[in-house]
Amino acid sequence: MTRPPLPPFTAESAAVKARLAEDAWNSRDPMRVAQAYTPDSHWRNRAEFIRGRDRIEAFLTRKWARELDYRLIKEVWAFRENRIAVRFAYEWHGDNGQWVRSYGNENWEFDAQGLMRRRIASINDLPIQPEDRKFHWPLGRRPDDHAGLTELGL
Repeated sequence: MTRPPLPPFTAESAAVKARLAEDAWNSRDPMRVAQAYTPDSHWRNRAEFIRGRDRIEAFLTRKWARELDYRLIKEVWAFRENRIAVRFAYEWHGDNGQWVRSYGNENWEFDAQGLMRRRIASINDLPIQPEDRKFHWPLGRRPDDHAGLTELGL
């Protein structure tokens, strides 16, 4: 199975890869997202270490059960050969109604088939007021005409 675009990445193909990842994560479908990773993929997400698609899927199921109305934007920061670094922000609220904007960086490494074999994510959370939200679109894929992180000043 291949997941184009394949390495080595160009500026254009890295941007496509990041947008495809953003779209998958905005689906909030753990099975769909997990299929983009190698069966033995290694993750560090905050202080949690995860290995393998099954555990990735379980992690994402837990994540989206508590991070409600999740909306994410990713932007390529750098790329080289089979690696891409992205910065991202996402907004969500807990069951208490408190909105949060989570900021972070991810380092990705891909195999020759375009599957991610390593994901290292550092994330910080900032409680925000509802009127400070910047990600306004119906749940799911971010519309093409919605501003990205740079345009939003993030």
